[in-house]
Amino acid sequence: MADDLRATLEGVGERFNLGEYEIDAYLAVLEHGELTASEIADRTDIPQPRVYDTVRSLSDRSLVELRESRPMQVVAVDPEDSFGDLQTSFTEMVDELAARYTAPARDTEAVSLVKSRSTIIRHITEAIESAEFELVLSLTPELLERFTDELSEQIDNGVSIELLVTPASQAPDPERFDYQSVATTARAREGITTPVLAVADGEYSIYATQDALRDDRDRYGVIFSRSALGFLVAGFFGTVLWTTAETLSTTTEERPFPRRYASIRRAVKDIRELGGEFYATVEGRETDTGEPVVIEGRVADVEFREDEQVASLIVETDSGQVTVGGLVAAYEAVEGQAIHIGRVSPPDV
Repeated sequence: MADDLRATLEGVGERFNLGEYEIDAYLAVLEHGELTASEIADRTDIPQPRVYDTVRSLSDRSLVELRESRPMQVVAVDPEDSFGDLQTSFTEMVDELAARYTAPARDTEAVSLVKSRSTIIRHITEAIESAEFELVLSLTPELLERFTDELSEQIDNGVSIELLVTPASQAPDPERFDYQSVATTARAREGITTPVLAVADGEYSIYATQDALRDDRDRYGVIFSRSALGFLVAGFFGTVLWTTAETLSTTTEERPFPRRYASIRRAVKDIRELGGEFYATVEGRETDTGEPVVIEGRVADVEFREDEQVASLIVETDSGQVTVGGLVAAYEAVEGQAIHIGRVSPPDV
């Protein structure tokens, strides 16, 4: 089986391993149906001495037929005939490769560096699709267009999305683009130095420069797969990028409760803006001992600074009031790692 798979891979690679001259000649012949070598040279940038070698290479791959007349005719072959046999082989090859594939254990690597543009795009895609309740993004207008469908689906799934588009001068006009279909709140920020990033549920995150997405091999992206490190990206987004951007759109549709938050800043902002009675169940750890803890009770008060650098909850528990901060909290009694907010009673977790 291993030999068969290797042979299939080699066969597929050989069929598609076309050089620039071969591609130009093949497309020219397909377009006209039949050409001589001189006509191919006239219609492409292939030097006359290279045309014969080029079309014989295509013939060896069964992509064209050669009629040894004077002059020699290069005849197009129906692509269905040229590639039809590969469709089954390719499908079988992918199935066989998938059977051998072992998914990398993302949670074993705290930090990964990637340089490939396609790899950075793949991780952004994974971050968007893996978010269950909260997503923050900084995207270029081109990336926004690329991920519009995925973001719309996540909005339909009830995921809260904070979207930053940069540079602002190139962001779609809110009069013409429906930001509410792709984000709970959308803002725009000036500057091509603003990084591209994505953080799903405060945990899985990716950070990259805009240059890294322009195929600049001297740049790179960083993937954080643990919440304690992903918090660095989310914190940078919330305090440096988000607060220096102009609002494009904010949805007026209220998401149902209970809600889950990775960011205490968002939990506090929602409580302040919506008003009324709230209850909290907080999974986290005590800041003085590091011991895991779950607290629940009525939200007695909140603390919030308009620059968004201070945000905390005061929860009335059976044992008294407990202050809850966000990740890496120092002054509050509890570091909130997962914050559940309800309207009637503390949510079950």
